[in-house]
Amino acid sequence: MNKGTLFVVATPIGNLGDITLRAIETLKSVAFILAEDTRETAKLLRKYSIETSLVSYRDQNHVRMIEKVLEKLDNGLNLALVSDSGTPVISDPGFKLVRDLVSRGYTVSPIPGPNAAIAALSVSGVVTDKFLFLGFLPKSDTKRKEMLTEYGKLDVSLVIYESPQRLERLLIEISESLGDRNVVIANDITKLYELFSKKNVSEHLMDIKNGRIKLKGEFVVLIDKE
Repeated sequence: MNKGTLFVVATPIGNLGDITLRAIETLKSVAFILAEDTRETAKLLRKYSIETSLVSYRDQNHVRMIEKVLEKLDNGLNLALVSDSGTPVISDPGFKLVRDLVSRGYTVSPIPGPNAAIAALSVSGVVTDKFLFLGFLPKSDTKRKEMLTEYGKLDVSLVIYESPQRLERLLIEISESLGDRNVVIANDITKLYELFSKKNVSEHLMDIKNGRIKLKGEFVVLIDKE
């Protein structure tokens, strides 16, 4: 019997219309869907009348879930992995699962689609021929500044994910490590109140202080190399 495939399926990052036909077909066809938060994914499934069962998968329950996944794949069943939004594994749960399946010779296949970092880069106006994705920086102030200083010397744009609680702190650290660089702040991408703001760090900090940037939802911060 041929083993099943795990499909890594990208889902919308905001607007539920941003899903590919192939993603919908895949989600309808698999035995079940491994989801970061089943409540969030259920909204998408209802939108497209997808009746496939959802199973909660996070890095924290990987040890318990891996045996169930292997059993289904060994029985020739296909499965799908999704995150709350965007492309799974990219600063989202799923790495451990993909790593273990690949190392054991199982087929893992991508169903490409939305990604917040790429979406932000495409309209940012920063240099995009060379960029470095850093994801979420470490929580340690010292390590964050060390990374900014080290990677800020490279001839690339930097792409960082940040929470609303730490956005102001990140901007201050960029200023202290790299000076008053051009930075793009992206938020609520594809949603009603999406924000793309390209200014110097000092101007962004003033916007936060004056309430012109609403600190809610995750942010993509792009640091221009120039």
